[in-house]
Amino acid sequence: MSNQIHDYNPSGIAEINGNLLGLPYDYESANLIVFAVPWEVTVSYGAGTANGPQRILDASFQIDLFDFDNPDGWKQGIFMVEIPQDILDKNHYYRQQAAKIIERQAEGKPLTNTPDLTSVLTEINQASEQVNQWLFKHCQAAMNQGKKVAVIGGDHSSPLGYFHALAARYDSYGILHIDAHADLRDSYEEFEFSHASIMFNAMKIPQISKLVQVGLRDICQDEVDIINNYNGRIIAYYDSAIKQKLYSGNTWIDICREMINHLPENVYISFDVDGLDPKLCPNTGTPVPGGLELEQAYCLFRELVNSGRKIIGFDLCEVGDAEWDGNVGARIVYKLANLLNLSQKNSTYGN
Repeated sequence: MSNQIHDYNPSGIAEINGNLLGLPYDYESANLIVFAVPWEVTVSYGAGTANGPQRILDASFQIDLFDFDNPDGWKQGIFMVEIPQDILDKNHYYRQQAAKIIERQAEGKPLTNTPDLTSVLTEINQASEQVNQWLFKHCQAAMNQGKKVAVIGGDHSSPLGYFHALAARYDSYGILHIDAHADLRDSYEEFEFSHASIMFNAMKIPQISKLVQVGLRDICQDEVDIINNYNGRIIAYYDSAIKQKLYSGNTWIDICREMINHLPENVYISFDVDGLDPKLCPNTGTPVPGGLELEQAYCLFRELVNSGRKIIGFDLCEVGDAEWDGNVGARIVYKLANLLNLSQKNSTYGN
């Protein structure tokens, strides 16, 4: 492997070698380990995000490696662990089971009258917890070897095990959350680990000291009440309010700096692609009109690095099962990897 790295030409044609971007690293030589979590059992609208990791991997071989933020970022060593087929198989099975529950609820019929579906719900919640434990174990093992970790979903429930692994390592950290949805629903559709509950579950982790949500535009009253009653631990930047500030003459840079000022030293980025304008990832599970341009998101992340804060990990979720979505997703993963590396070097980007 050392000879492969030494002889590697970053300007050459990518080798389709099973690793993200065709990079010549393995688990041992890489600094950043990427875990795929092909799980979307509880999705309530569009399906296909379980195939997002494969789409991102396939598209990554077409990406040029020069990055204006961190030209040598690829040298940190990035390795994507093989997509777990057993989790993908379980996802297919439990997705079909969950559809029965979702259909029953859409008909307005309570599950308490159907014991068979009540047992299915219990089984789904247990299977989701097993995926969380699987990810927790693998993230913790990688971090114990001094490696950084990234997660590619699947739906947005995917990274919860990683949140817990970080909580076992850091006394305190914040989450910068890009999303059209607040994901603060309690056991949405009675699924404890729903994609719509990821931040509700995150807030149960005391080490997560701050949640800054950016791009929210599809939200229920209960979630607004949670945000308003959390004593500043959750800060929401609604898409309409962001746009109003921009239309009033505020600069995006100033808005980004205001967002970042709420965050602690160690920051995790949780990126649901439906936080972007849907033209960028139209096949995401729950697209919503509005949202950020990709460069707006990148600008926010650059300012995070520029502030001196450390990016300690990230996830990218809800990438749809389509070539274009995979293309955009792969570029986001690489950008986040390079900015994570830049922040860890304690460098200051820009002026």
